[in-house]
Amino acid sequence: MRRMKELLPMSSNAIMPLPPDVRIFLGGENMSVQIEVVDVIIPEGANIILGHSHFIKTVEDLYEVMVTTNPNLKFGIAFNEASGPCLVRYEGNDEELVKQAIETAKKIGAGHTFVIYIKGGYPINVLNQIKNVQEVCRIYTATANPLQVIVGITSQGRAVLGVVDGYSPKGVEGEEDKKKRHAFLREVTKYKK
Repeated sequence: MRRMKELLPMSSNAIMPLPPDVRIFLGGENMSVQIEVVDVIIPEGANIILGHSHFIKTVEDLYEVMVTTNPNLKFGIAFNEASGPCLVRYEGNDEELVKQAIETAKKIGAGHTFVIYIKGGYPINVLNQIKNVQEVCRIYTATANPLQVIVGITSQGRAVLGVVDGYSPKGVEGEEDKKKRHAFLREVTKYKK
């Protein structure tokens, strides 16, 4: 417990750099978690959806969601099996996005994690349908922003602990910022206010 306290800042407002190889000791000698930051590549004009599922059928069900929601959507899906042969399963209708999904899934390396890259649409167009897939447990993020995935590594394997989606806030919007936001929404989603 003393080692863990040494790694934590004194107050919740304190920010401290993490050592390059962070180890948090949770129990006995052989129980530890390493933390790794995985930088995710998002191709120009694409969005990524990163989630967690629990069954090998995930790839087929996500493929069906994508093609039935928007037949013009270009996409690539990859899913990391967590038992048996532990393969990266994949589908899609765009070779570049399929390859990128496979590479990202391998880089993250966490079991039962899925990666979907899309072009020609936005995550908002498919998120509810993805969430309604029986085996989908959670969505970590859906974004076109720069993305980092925080991965925990144990003696058993890897797990997604969270994500860093874009950047920290720089201020609070003003009236001009609101006008720009409303104009953007009208342009992208045909939203009117």
